[in-house]
Amino acid sequence: MKRVIPFQQVVEAVSALCGKAAVKLPADVLEALQRGAEQEKQPLAKSFFDQYLENAEIAISENMPLCQDTGFAVFFVEYGENVQVDGEGLAAAINAGVREGYAKYYLRKSIVAEPLFDRINTKDNTPAVIHFTPVPGDSVKIVLAPKGGGSENMSALKMMKPSDGREAVVNFVVDSVKNAGGNPCPPVIVGVGIGGTFEKCAQIAKKALLRKVGEANPDPRYAALEAEILEKINKTGVGAQGLGGDITALAVHVEYFPCHIASLPVAVNLNCHAARHAEVVL
Repeated sequence: MKRVIPFQQVVEAVSALCGKAAVKLPADVLEALQRGAEQEKQPLAKSFFDQYLENAEIAISENMPLCQDTGFAVFFVEYGENVQVDGEGLAAAINAGVREGYAKYYLRKSIVAEPLFDRINTKDNTPAVIHFTPVPGDSVKIVLAPKGGGSENMSALKMMKPSDGREAVVNFVVDSVKNAGGNPCPPVIVGVGIGGTFEKCAQIAKKALLRKVGEANPDPRYAALEAEILEKINKTGVGAQGLGGDITALAVHVEYFPCHIASLPVAVNLNCHAARHAEVVL
């Protein structure tokens, strides 16, 4: 017999996540910014780090969003095979929670219903983007990662050939960050997806941003790849806000997925220094 979660319980939980994610930086992100403030040697860049930390304090004390761009509501959801949400179901409950949360916490609504011609704002920040993953058990884990337009617009994906190899992957990621300049509000966190299909590669690049900042990939080969890419990115001199400095990226997180023998897709998804996310388990 499946466990049933009330529709309204999901709505309320998601609404609260919207408010929390917009206001409170996760502890690992704050720690990374503090390390950056200590390590940065360029005076202007160091002053930006100090402002980032001050902004985080003000957001908490004033209960105000960290950034005016409160983002596209992107969710990663792990739902147990022995659980269901009553009423209209889980996706509808999540979208209802976004509508409620973005209104309740006075968050900017940034989503247009149709992207090319009319571009009319939906006025409630829906629909959300929801990535579902079935897992064993009877619980639901919901992770919200609001994604601002500035960093999202600097995403990149390249369908490489397997013969291109490691060096080409490194150069593509480094060049993507360098070419982005100050647009994604660096220092950035760099999510890299390698493998899968066109769409899977982009998805795992985004999911990589949720890993604890600086936590290495458990595969030592990929951990070494992360370290090499991070070092090369920080040697570009792009720096905080793109105005020069020692630290352009706080971390590089690489995730991989099996792929076709003829393919080597690589995706880059950047998060600004305000790497917002929050989660709940129901």
